[in-house]
Amino acid sequence: MEANSNDGAFNMAQHIITFAKPPWVKREHTGKLERLIMQLGSGKGEFSEVEGIPRSIGCIGNNRFILRDTPMEPRRIKEIIREFSLISGKDLYLTNYDDLSLLEELSRFSATLPIENVYPVVRLEDFERADLPSNVKPIVEARYSSENIKKLQNIEDAHAVLLMIKGSEIKNIKDLPFSCEIYIDVLFPGSLKRVDFDLMEAKRTFKVHNNFHPCLSGTLAITREGFALPCPLLRKFIVGNAKELSLKEILRKRRLKRFWKLGKKEIEGCKLCPFNSTCHDCRALEYYASGDIMGLEYCPLDHPLGYNVQKSFMLWKIK
Repeated sequence: MEANSNDGAFNMAQHIITFAKPPWVKREHTGKLERLIMQLGSGKGEFSEVEGIPRSIGCIGNNRFILRDTPMEPRRIKEIIREFSLISGKDLYLTNYDDLSLLEELSRFSATLPIENVYPVVRLEDFERADLPSNVKPIVEARYSSENIKKLQNIEDAHAVLLMIKGSEIKNIKDLPFSCEIYIDVLFPGSLKRVDFDLMEAKRTFKVHNNFHPCLSGTLAITREGFALPCPLLRKFIVGNAKELSLKEILRKRRLKRFWKLGKKEIEGCKLCPFNSTCHDCRALEYYASGDIMGLEYCPLDHPLGYNVQKSFMLWKIK
């Protein structure tokens, strides 16, 4: 069986920091809070929770959600961010805004605190008019198209580009003309049978996380209503309420820690697989596809290219 036509395209691209996985997957997890993802509204993104969010890095992107409670006041959001700066102070993502002015206000506020990295995630159509402080690291979000690529070429002061891309378009990423970091946000088709890209490349990871989940560990998301989640896309799995609890109190919740420590060995179909330690896991994508938080839809070894995938996995092990 021939290899996928997209094979090698990723390896030829420059400045690509991550492919189909959040950028922190490559890091060593500590079992402590590493990043806070603040959702600032219901959002104006392309994909909605009603129809499904097929994004591999949709956790930091702008999507559309239904607000199920009264939104928190900006004052409370600032209190949460301030507490985060005292507890962790590593990575803060500001995303899913309705009002650009609120994103600007919170970016300026966060820039005054001892937070190592402040990432406002700005939609391409808003970036030119966004007034952001110089010491934050803006991530510009866009859908892949020839028109958007031209617009992105003219953008200055962006730390990274979050590029949503279909499987059939992946072959073009070797030609991306950006000098900033690039995060390739692959759009999954909702079913393994419809996957038209190199699933092996999307799933593999060189960082082994035996004791922690590669993506969820260290992550805390808080919605505009104040719901604390293990991932912004896992809206039904609330671990606390930031209107009533401090971050320290939320971090003591056992349910959150269970998500952080969720390993592949606890997932049926993964636990006996000899490659589970080098295979990325996105619980949100699997949940949207299967309806089960412990579900498994996107397994490279079950894909029609599974034979080639298995041989490639063995090569990783040898290396």
